[in-house]
Amino acid sequence: MRRFLICLLLLAAACVSAALGEEAAVTVSEVMASNGTYTDGHAYDWVELHNVSGKTLDLSGWFLSDSAKKPYKWAFPEGAKISKDGYVLIYCTGEELSPGKGSVFYANFKLSADGDQVLLTSADGETMAELEFPAQWGNISYGRDQGGAYGYFETATPGKANGKEACAGRAQAPALQLKGGYYAQAVTVTATAQEGAVIRYTTDGSTPTAKSARLKEEGLTVKKTTALRVKAFADGLVSSQTVSATYLIGEEQPVPAVCLTTDEKYLFDQKTGALVRGTGSMANYEKELEYPVHIEYYAQGGEQLISQMGTFTASGHSARQNRQKSIALYARKAWGPEYFSFNPFPNRDYPFYKSLLLRAANSDWHSTRLRDPVISSLAEGLDLIYQDALPIEVYINGKYWGHYNLREKINKYFIAQWEGVPLSDEATVDGMDILARTGSDQFVQRGSNEDWLALCDFCKTQDLNVPENLQWVTERLDVDSLFTHAAFEIIIGNVDVTNVRVYRLPGGKWKYLLFDVEAGFGSSSDSKTVPLENYIKDVDAKINAFRHEPLNALLSVPEMKAKFLTRFAEILEHSFLWPDVEAKFAPWEEVLEQLLPRHIDRWGNWTVKTWRTNVNATKYYARVRPRKVVSMLAKRMKLTEEEVETYFGDVQRQLDEMNIV
Repeated sequence: MRRFLICLLLLAAACVSAALGEEAAVTVSEVMASNGTYTDGHAYDWVELHNVSGKTLDLSGWFLSDSAKKPYKWAFPEGAKISKDGYVLIYCTGEELSPGKGSVFYANFKLSADGDQVLLTSADGETMAELEFPAQWGNISYGRDQGGAYGYFETATPGKANGKEACAGRAQAPALQLKGGYYAQAVTVTATAQEGAVIRYTTDGSTPTAKSARLKEEGLTVKKTTALRVKAFADGLVSSQTVSATYLIGEEQPVPAVCLTTDEKYLFDQKTGALVRGTGSMANYEKELEYPVHIEYYAQGGEQLISQMGTFTASGHSARQNRQKSIALYARKAWGPEYFSFNPFPNRDYPFYKSLLLRAANSDWHSTRLRDPVISSLAEGLDLIYQDALPIEVYINGKYWGHYNLREKINKYFIAQWEGVPLSDEATVDGMDILARTGSDQFVQRGSNEDWLALCDFCKTQDLNVPENLQWVTERLDVDSLFTHAAFEIIIGNVDVTNVRVYRLPGGKWKYLLFDVEAGFGSSSDSKTVPLENYIKDVDAKINAFRHEPLNALLSVPEMKAKFLTRFAEILEHSFLWPDVEAKFAPWEEVLEQLLPRHIDRWGNWTVKTWRTNVNATKYYARVRPRKVVSMLAKRMKLTEEEVETYFGDVQRQLDEMNIV
C-alpha cells in the first residue's frame, strides 16, 4: 500500500515537472500550511523555494500566489535573489508587511491547511514552479524529498535541505483506555493503536520519541500522580499526535484543577525554557516564548471539561521574576482545537474561550493572593470591562504547582466577547486598537495609537466648554467608561497607576479597561493621595503613567463635572457599602484557608498567620477608605460644602452607618 502511494506521489511530481518543462529552475520544495512554532507572537505559514538551476537567479518582480486565477498576488522586491542550490523562505502572513530581503520574505496571502496550491510566476508571466498539496496536519510540513518524491516530513527543515524520504501519511493517534483525572489509588493504564504501530510513552512531560519506552499490552501501573504521554510510531508514516493525560492519585480536590504537560526544555532549560531567567542579557521569561502544552481542566468534583493541546507563555510584568510564574494559555488550531470549549467562570455566559490566564497573584503572591480578584469583582454591574476569576490548583508534569487564580486573559478575544462581537468576525476582532499607559508607541498592545494621541492632545489644547469641541471629544471617547474607571480607581486607592488601558472597536469610541488592581486597598490615610493626584490634576500638568488630559478637560465643563460626581456617588453606593464588599471577600477567604497550607509547603517563606494578618489589613482599608475618599476628593477638586452634600450626602451617611469599624 505504501509503495502504491509513493508511486502516485512520484507520478504527480512528474506531471508537475512535465508541465513546467524538463529543466525546472526552481522548485517549491517544502510548505507549512498549519504552523504552530511561534516567534514574536506569530506563527506564519511558509513556502520554501529551492534553486536547482545551477546558477544564481534574480527573483526581482517574480510573483508568488496560492491561486492560478490570481497568479500575481505578491511580488518579490527588487534585488531579491536565490543563490545556486540555495533556498528562500516566504512567510505567508495574510498581511501587508515589509516584503523582506536576503533569504526571508513576507507574502500578503495565507495558505489553507485544508489543501491549497503554490504558484511561482516569472516577471514575464511564465509559470516557473507550482505545487498542489493535500490537507495538512498541524506542524507537519509537506514537500519534496531528496529522491524527488512528495510527501510529509517528520521534521520540518525551513530554509534547509529536506529529509531523505518523505512519508505518505501519518500514524493514527493511540487511544488511552483510562481518562486522566482523580483516582483514590493506583491505576493501570492501557492504550490501543492502529495495526502495526508501536506505542511509546514518557512520564516526565517529554514528547515520546522512537527511542522512548514501549508501552506493553498489559499497560502501565501508575501509583502516584503522573503525567503520561503516549505516541504511535509506524514504518513509512509520520509519528502520531501525542496523547497526554494526568492521573491524580490520592489527591484531594478542594478547587478545580489545571494540569499542564510539556517538555522540560520548554519550561526550565537555561537556553530555551520560558519559566526561567536563563543565561542571556534578556531573561527568557521576558522573551514571550510560546511553546506547545497539553492542557486539562478538572471542575470541582473531578469532571474533565477539556483535554487538548495548546500553547503557553510566561505572563505578567515585573512579577515574572517571582519563582511561581503566571502562565498564559492559548487554544491554537495548529496544535489542537481552535477554542477552549468550556466556560469555568461564575459570572460569564460565553460558550468558549480563546485564551486563559493562570495568575500567580503577581505582586500579591506573598501577601493576600486574593486582592486582585476580589477588587475586580466589585466592578460587576458597573458596565466596566473586568476579568472574572476563580481559585484553582495547578499541576505541571504531574507535580503540584500551587494555588493560582484562573483569569480571563486580556487581549482582543477577551474584549470582543465582552462587547458581544463573535470571534468569527475577524475584521472586527483584528481591527481593534488596544493601548496601555500613555498610549505612546511602546505601549501599543495592538492596532494604532494615532487617533488616541490626537484625542489627548486636543483635550490638552482646546477648551471643551466650546460646544463644538466637546462634541468632537464625546464622538470619540466613551465618557461613561472614563468616569467609571477613574472613580473606581480613586475609590480603591490603586497606587499602581501605570495599569491603565484603553481600547476601541473599529468605528467605535475609546473605552477604559479595568485590570491589575492588586495595589488597591493598601491604605486609608488622608496623606496617601495617590492615585487621586494622578487623576485629578491640571490639564497641562506633566504626563505621568497615563494620559490625564481627557478626564480633566471634561471636568472643566460644568455639566461634565456634575456627571462625574454623580457617577462617583453611584459607584460608592453600588459597590462599596461594607456588606457588599464583605460578601466578595468571604468565599475567597474560605477557600484559601484550605489551599494555603499545601501551597506554602510548596513555595515556602510564608505562613498562614501572616496571610491572615494581610487579609485583615486589606479588609480594614476596604471598609474605611470609601468613608474617607469623599473628603479627599472634595479637597482635591475644591468642592464646596454644598456640592459635597448635593452629590455625596446620602451615600456618605450610608457609608458612615455601614462601613464603620
